[in-house]
Amino acid sequence: MTTTHERAAPEAWAARIREVGLRVTPRRVALLEALAEHPHSTVDEVHVRASSAVPHLTKQAVYVSLGDFEHHGLVRRIDPPNSPARYETRTDDNHHHLVCDNCGTIVDVDCSVGAAPCLHPADDAGFEVHLAEVTYRGLCADCLVERNAARQANQTTPSTPTEEQE
Repeated sequence: MTTTHERAAPEAWAARIREVGLRVTPRRVALLEALAEHPHSTVDEVHVRASSAVPHLTKQAVYVSLGDFEHHGLVRRIDPPNSPARYETRTDDNHHHLVCDNCGTIVDVDCSVGAAPCLHPADDAGFEVHLAEVTYRGLCADCLVERNAARQANQTTPSTPTEEQE
């Protein structure tokens, strides 16, 4: 299985595509390679990255292929808040995501509890739960540095008296 920690060669993607019963095409291999190189990509981003390897690639073809990949377990779709759907090839484990509310950076984070679904609802309403998706939201390290620098600058900048204060 391929994770974000290892990049599959085109031959490995072809084998994975065959394993799930899909026909291997240059487009499918190029899309998976683009996604593996840039996890958490949107359809637009995958389209741009794969277009150089696949002449006449349409955005509709990317949507269709990603839908097929998701259906067959080759990719995982995530829906972060205030963002279009994003896709990743890390499908072989139970992991969650950290999302920066400021810049939109998305980072994988391993589940601290264990195997899927790793979390169980207080009342499952008769469902057989097989997956729990957790999205941690906050500020990434870079945005924290920027915010703290801005706060520091505001504290050290002397304020100019207004007419009312004079």
